[in-house]
Amino acid sequence: MIVRSVHDLTDTERDVKTPTWRSKRIILAQEGVGFSVHETTLEPGTVNDFWYANHVEAVFVVEGDGELLDKETGETHVLAPGSLYLLDGNERHQLRPKTRMRTVCVFNPPVTGREVHDENGVYPLLTTEGEAR
Repeated sequence: MIVRSVHDLTDTERDVKTPTWRSKRIILAQEGVGFSVHETTLEPGTVNDFWYANHVEAVFVVEGDGELLDKETGETHVLAPGSLYLLDGNERHQLRPKTRMRTVCVFNPPVTGREVHDENGVYPLLTTEGEAR
């Protein structure tokens, strides 16, 4: 059994910060459960372009408001607490938080915690041994 608090992850190697978002990686590939879980907070007024070409991601909005743009179709979705979106087709997307948004994200396959978005917003597919697949 694993029990963790996001508060215990603050300023550790599992706490990844950028100018537009912060992600606390609660469960990672090293736990060996087939998915990873993150609490991600996005800053208001930012524009965040992502494309998880190697992962399926589900995002549940816990607090805050914003918009999700499906860059494949041009369709925009309003996000608010209780909203969930699933990127089951590796869609290129853009998040535009109007207020600070706190989300819980699940990735499959799990991330290792060492991934960094490339110029296209893509995480490489890494193994727990650090090799790209």
